[in-house]
Amino acid sequence: MPSSHLLIIGDRAALSWVVTEQRMAFPAGRAQAARALEEGDEIFLYTTRGCFRNPTRDLGRVIGRATIASPVRTLDEPVVFGERTFPEGCRLKVSGLARCREGLVLRDLVPRLSVFPDPATWSVRMRRASLTLPVTDADLVRAELEPLLRPYDEAAEGYRWQEPVPG
Repeated sequence: MPSSHLLIIGDRAALSWVVTEQRMAFPAGRAQAARALEEGDEIFLYTTRGCFRNPTRDLGRVIGRATIASPVRTLDEPVVFGERTFPEGCRLKVSGLARCREGLVLRDLVPRLSVFPDPATWSVRMRRASLTLPVTDADLVRAELEPLLRPYDEAAEGYRWQEPVPG
């Protein structure tokens, strides 16, 4: 049975690449955890407060839903964002996206999610590339996110940008 995961994205250039290329890449130090993701697994795309470089204004949000469309493998050409290299990756099939800078504010759900046993320190669990969600947590995130999603073709254009990000 497929599992569900939050894919945690903390950089706007990486987010644009993930959404427009429908791919995910992982740093070398996260390769073992990344390989736990399997083709067919459900993915919720999560952008951190710092993703758009303004954590005092932006909130961490679940912004999309996807399926892992290929096994995680070592890439022929590593993906590079800034000074970070991401040698592992996989393809995604994005089924829905919230409009850019919109989506489900995760902290509002934290008290109801079992993956965060201590709501006061929930953000510590988000310092990774992905977080596996228990079935009941995935059901809750999916139900809360669904009304905010638009078809990929309608929303993806809002994630394509050149520096600087508008807004």
